[in-house]
Amino acid sequence: MNTNKISFLIARIASIIFHPLLIPTWGFLMLFNSGLYFTLISDANKKMVLGIVLLSTCIFPILSIGLLGLSSRFDTHMEKNTDRVLPLIFSSIFYYAGYLLLRHMPIFPIYGFFLIAAILIQIALMLVSLSWKISTHSAAIGGLLGGFLALSFLFHVYPFLILISLVLISGLVGTSRLILEKHTNIQVYSGFFLGFGIMNLLFFFI
Repeated sequence: MNTNKISFLIARIASIIFHPLLIPTWGFLMLFNSGLYFTLISDANKKMVLGIVLLSTCIFPILSIGLLGLSSRFDTHMEKNTDRVLPLIFSSIFYYAGYLLLRHMPIFPIYGFFLIAAILIQIALMLVSLSWKISTHSAAIGGLLGGFLALSFLFHVYPFLILISLVLISGLVGTSRLILEKHTNIQVYSGFFLGFGIMNLLFFFI
């Protein structure tokens, strides 16, 4: 196996592990281990939150894409920018359902705020995708990094291991999308800064 094949394999694996539909679940797992005061909830509630997040931000959106794939008009690979619009609409709806469920749990409101911020990122991606292709992978990881940076500055708690990991993962994800030739440099950078900017700004206005 030559170097190019190894790079391509690593890029594919990274794109799967850090797929936009998995980023919220990874984000909440990191949040629970960040040392911030609002992570002090019971283990039972943590499991419930993770279950709601996984279902509303990953499982149900995947099922909706599967249903869309039953139509010959829909390309499940979503190579065209307009192919992403419907999945983003469905994902936003499921994210909002997850937010409504979290509102009825005995937890801090900031958990729901994470999903609201993610919905706004998806709406922005949807609007951009109407006329241009942008990297949703980069937007998702950019949003997660932006959210953690904002929380760190707001509460003066700096989970350095998580922050460094997110910076490295951001680079890995962006590079992977370029290696796989799914996006151009500008599409990757635009996605990252869109997600990073929206999440960062929203948390500063809490």
